[in-house]
Amino acid sequence: LQLRVDLGVLQMEMTGRPDGQRPHNCESLLQYHQKQAGHAEAKGEAYELTPEQCAELQQEGIQYYHRYLSLFQINDFAGVVRDTQRNLDLFTFVTEHTDREELSWSLQQFRPYVLMMHTRAKASIFLGQEKFSEAMAEIERGRDAIADFFQRSNFPELASKSAEIAFLEEWLEEVKAKRPLSKLEVMQREMEAAVAKELYERAAELRDAIKLLKAQKR
Repeated sequence: LQLRVDLGVLQMEMTGRPDGQRPHNCESLLQYHQKQAGHAEAKGEAYELTPEQCAELQQEGIQYYHRYLSLFQINDFAGVVRDTQRNLDLFTFVTEHTDREELSWSLQQFRPYVLMMHTRAKASIFLGQEKFSEAMAEIERGRDAIADFFQRSNFPELASKSAEIAFLEEWLEEVKAKRPLSKLEVMQREMEAAVAKELYERAAELRDAIKLLKAQKR
């Protein structure tokens, strides 16, 4: 997989760590630190990351960022879901293993963007299968997760200015507009039109048919 950047072309592996390396014989530096933290916690000890380790983990995260952007361009949405989830796990891990807020925020500030890309990929998979309701639920879930992140942060006012939330809300409206109406929705619209035209007999027939359809769905 290749990505053109200002300084040339990035060549990346499709799976594992994008640069193909296996630090400490682990799939990634994150996996190595997760294992170390697990060993420490099993002994009842705290596992604290140094600023240098946080910087190394951030650099590794950038590799995955470059790869999921490239995967998104070629519609490999499953790969995007995998790599964005991996970076979300990275942000959580660093926050849990450093007391220094500036080190945590240096990664957490990207959470809204990564959540947006994660949501775009998951919803795109559903749209490819013409599962419109599932796609819309996924977009709403992603939007709410970003809003929740801002509310929990030191900057709750940023939620109203979030480009990620604005994008997902706009996309949600687009998907709603394209979604084929269900049989029930078609009948409800027909009934509203019949009432507006004072065709009360037709409206009553439709109302009874709607009740019957709803009863069948229970």
